[in-house]
Amino acid sequence: MKGSQEALIIASNAGSVTTIQTRYRRRFLIECLFRALKSKGFQLEGTHMTLHDHVERLLCLLTLTYTWCVLVGITLDCPKKAHGRRAWSVVKMGLRELVRSFSRESSRLCDLIHLLVPSQTKSPESVGY
Repeated sequence: MKGSQEALIIASNAGSVTTIQTRYRRRFLIECLFRALKSKGFQLEGTHMTLHDHVERLLCLLTLTYTWCVLVGITLDCPKKAHGRRAWSVVKMGLRELVRSFSRESSRLCDLIHLLVPSQTKSPESVGY
C-alpha cells in the first residue's frame, strides 16, 4: 500500500488491484471501528441490549463518540515504540483525554467540542455585510 513499509498480502478475485486495495482499506477501517466499540474501548457487548431501537441509538451515539475520540487523539503527542508505531491507539488516547476533560472543569473541553463541531459562522466581510 502507498506510503507503507510493510508487506500486505490480499487474496481476492474482486477485480483490479486498485479496487481490491480500496475495498480492503474500507473494510479495515470498519474493523477498527468495531474493535473500538467492543473490547478495545466502549465495551458495547457489556450492555446486553436487545431492543432494536435502543441498540440503534446506542450505536449512533458510540459511532459519533468514536469519531470524536479519533479527532481528539490525532491532536495529541504519543510516544513511539521501538518499531516506530504509536504506544497507544488514537482512539484510546482521545477517549482518555475526553474522560479527563469531562471529569473536571477544563477550558480544554471547549476546544475538544470545537473539534467535533467546527464553527460555521462566517465573518460579516465574507457574506457582504
